[in-house]
Amino acid sequence: MKNFGRKVLGTGLSAVMAAGLLAGCGSSTASTSASAASSAASKSTSAASTADAGSTSASTSAASTATETDNSKIKIGVSIWSSTDVLGSQCKLILDEAAKALGVEVQYVDQGHVSEKVTASVEQLCAAGCQGIIICNSSDTEMTSAIKTCNDNKVYLAQFFRIISKDDSADIYQAATDSPYYVGAVHENEVENGKKLVQILLDKGDRDIGLIGWEQGDATWLGRWEGYKEGVDAWNKDNPDDQAKLSEPQYAGTTSDGGAKAADALMQADPDLDALIPAGGGGDPLQGAIAAVEKAGKTDSIDIVSTDFLPDLGDRLADGSMAGESGGHYCDPLFAFLMVYNAIKGNYKDFAGTFNEIQFPYLYVSSADDYKQYEKYFVDQLPYTDDEIVAMSKLSFDDLAAAAGKLSIEDAAERAGGEAVSSSSAS
Repeated sequence: MKNFGRKVLGTGLSAVMAAGLLAGCGSSTASTSASAASSAASKSTSAASTADAGSTSASTSAASTATETDNSKIKIGVSIWSSTDVLGSQCKLILDEAAKALGVEVQYVDQGHVSEKVTASVEQLCAAGCQGIIICNSSDTEMTSAIKTCNDNKVYLAQFFRIISKDDSADIYQAATDSPYYVGAVHENEVENGKKLVQILLDKGDRDIGLIGWEQGDATWLGRWEGYKEGVDAWNKDNPDDQAKLSEPQYAGTTSDGGAKAADALMQADPDLDALIPAGGGGDPLQGAIAAVEKAGKTDSIDIVSTDFLPDLGDRLADGSMAGESGGHYCDPLFAFLMVYNAIKGNYKDFAGTFNEIQFPYLYVSSADDYKQYEKYFVDQLPYTDDEIVAMSKLSFDDLAAAAGKLSIEDAAERAGGEAVSSSSAS
């Protein structure tokens, strides 16, 4: 494959969600999910439409002729904060399906977004014989060690839900660019995400907003925080007689208990609080914050928005315990997985000197009706069949990025032979 350079692809606000929870490995141990599905390497071409990139087949840089590596010998590691919480279990669900479809082995290490565990997880997965690793790190600084470890062990590396900041972490960004084993990053536009969520609250009349973060220094958190502040600042500039305010963040970690304690602290500090934003952290902090608001008897007076879809989101939007949410992005790691898979197969090459990225879209919902629009295609079934995953695995990087950016309710409905009704909040 030719040097495919620096590329950024993304579309709109539509994305996906699968609500099934799947038990995974414990928080301190690795779990292996091996696949014996050799038929998954089928030559199906029916799913080439997933890319919709102007071609029904992969470009010559990732043609289906790649047979350098026997799939049964491929092992891909996943360094994740948790494979058992709300979002993490959804990620595991799609990654396990991809491993089955492609006939490869996948091994998980849960690192809790604890820096020393994040860096140790990469060493552990390299020692376990993984030829490639996808990682959801908690800060850019951890990538220095991760990149070096992968370079030393000749193991391919890609980020999911994350990207290294070119401005704030210039040296680390350069190390990734120079690495012959750093494949790239799949991530979301977090600043835009923050602005959209704040606007949902402002449109509902909320003006006193409490903020819950998860880990200081996490790049994704910092991006969302920037978006929340920009959204409030823009509102205040346009509405001098109707000012809104955003609290300093309370940090919750990635646990439900942490979310509950942070929400309690914010409610006690400000009796007039009318909205909360548990910024993320996998879904558990949000559940804790909701429980704290319900316990305080303030469900009717405090609106809550967040990121990372809950499995009962439709019910919560209907009963008012959630005012809106962004999410449906659990397929993000699938595309990082396919990037690393192609690197191992020899389809994607010449990484040194480039920084490759795919921007993955969010879905925004603010009513039960919004939720129903994707439930049929993403809650009741996975957004991709095994044949479609195999077909995507044969795409060029450009076409794979296009497939990621195209993923939406309408896209999934079309591929499933159905029809989705456009929602004003998810268009």
